[in-house]
Amino acid sequence: MLFRPYRAIYLGKRKLPFTPGLIPSNQERLAQKVSDTIMGSLLTPGEIQKLAQRLLATERIQGAILWLLKLALDQVESDREQKTAKILGNILHDLFSQSLPRLLKVLARKEDFLEAQINQIFDQILLNFQLKDAQAKNFSDWLLSSVLPPDTIRRAMIDFLSDRNIQIIDEGFREKTSGTYWVVANLFGLRNSLIRLRSFCIDEPDITNARLEELTFSLQIRNRIKNWLTNLSLQNLPVSTVRQLRKTVREGVRNYIKEQGGDVITRLGDSVEWENLATLILKRLQSSPTVNDSLEVISQELALVLERYLEQDLEKLVAQAIPILSIDRVIIERVSATSPEELEASVQGIVKNELQAIVNLGGILGFVVGLLQTVLLFFN
Repeated sequence: MLFRPYRAIYLGKRKLPFTPGLIPSNQERLAQKVSDTIMGSLLTPGEIQKLAQRLLATERIQGAILWLLKLALDQVESDREQKTAKILGNILHDLFSQSLPRLLKVLARKEDFLEAQINQIFDQILLNFQLKDAQAKNFSDWLLSSVLPPDTIRRAMIDFLSDRNIQIIDEGFREKTSGTYWVVANLFGLRNSLIRLRSFCIDEPDITNARLEELTFSLQIRNRIKNWLTNLSLQNLPVSTVRQLRKTVREGVRNYIKEQGGDVITRLGDSVEWENLATLILKRLQSSPTVNDSLEVISQELALVLERYLEQDLEKLVAQAIPILSIDRVIIERVSATSPEELEASVQGIVKNELQAIVNLGGILGFVVGLLQTVLLFFN
């Protein structure tokens, strides 16, 4: 009678009493009682919080995070369509071409922007920079062979010895000389000599170049330039000049970054193949032993951070999670959706011996009562 019959039995339009059995007829109320009992005494917020604390132990969290990190690396390695590389490439492009220029413009407005870094570079590199003999020799050779070859000097002399310049030189020589030089300047002058020199440079370029080369060799111009470059150093300048030069360099760099640095970085970012760069970065990350060795450390640190957060807010999270999970509704729906046959089998599986004992005890009591009644009727 607790479980059977499973369905109501009708005689005509009237339902027979005790059909269905006691439990099937009150299954919804039973489901609510089961839910109230479990949520009221078993799955209380405190018990759920203790369960969450055991589940969210540091070792378990660390293992889960480590598993997720390794899974992410495996996913990146098995990505045939390069989706990760495309996403990372877009992120790098946005960071380098858009975010970084805007950030530089904002930072460059500060007076102390890159002050310590530029001063350090100036003091450790520029201030101590000095060419070695071999470097100075190569540089002087390059100057005389590429920047100032004889033909270039000849053309510069022709351009310089214009009619106006010759007249100015001649007049100045006449006015500002004295003694023997005054006599030479006023009797002969420089005009005709300079005009003939210009004509010679124009009419005889090869001879002029040869003479200039011979003059460069005879005057040891190459060695003079090399010695000058070797002795060139900012340390030979006065302290006040060096300080002013350092300040000028710092302000020049800051102004350049403020005015043009963003555009330069943007153009540079547009010229980079970020997707290929992202692919190289991902390949390097996959094969890097440093990354693989640091996964455990990263997972441990993240687990500690999460543990400190949960220590403060776990109770609030559990209180918010219980309504979201709707455990009571899940229990009610699960019990209500269970068929009477399954419900009977479940209960019988739990208390089969106890129910059978109740049935046996009822049979014995019924037999004893009937026997007593028979005896009483017999004596009456």
